[in-house]
Amino acid sequence: MLIFLIGFMGSGKTTLGRPLARRLGYDFIDLDQLIEEREGMTIAEIFAAHGEDHFRTLERTYLGSVIASGGDAVVSTGGGTPCFHDNMALMNANGVTVYLKLSPATLAGRLASAKVCRPLVAGKSAEELLQYISDTLSLREEYYGRARVVVADPSRDVTKLIDILGPYLSRY
Repeated sequence: MLIFLIGFMGSGKTTLGRPLARRLGYDFIDLDQLIEEREGMTIAEIFAAHGEDHFRTLERTYLGSVIASGGDAVVSTGGGTPCFHDNMALMNANGVTVYLKLSPATLAGRLASAKVCRPLVAGKSAEELLQYISDTLSLREEYYGRARVVVADPSRDVTKLIDILGPYLSRY
């Protein structure tokens, strides 16, 4: 079974995904990391050298390859993955999608204190960051809201997430 974690950057897709996969005995796949490894470039370098359209095509290709490979995995998607091509429908047809939903203020706090540099938010003031998140979330909510499971304000407690996913896990 595939479990796709979706949500805005900083929502905890990788932070929750790794221990969730470990607890379930599943593989863990970070889609952005997979793209970087296979392409030999960072996401920022791909954007700079080839543009967003090229990146989104790569993203769709690698998402398809993850699905085609079969097996049990927790897949941490990029924040924009569900919003392009038919990615959301593809993920819903091939596994369980889980939207880790956080408020713009919570996301801004996490991103402002993140140790990982995120090019899309680098250099923004606190006010600019909050506005960027609010604007982008309003556009993405249409896609994120199609998830099979919506977890509002997810804690970092994997046991709670497994409990929420229980009905889906028993189907497979």
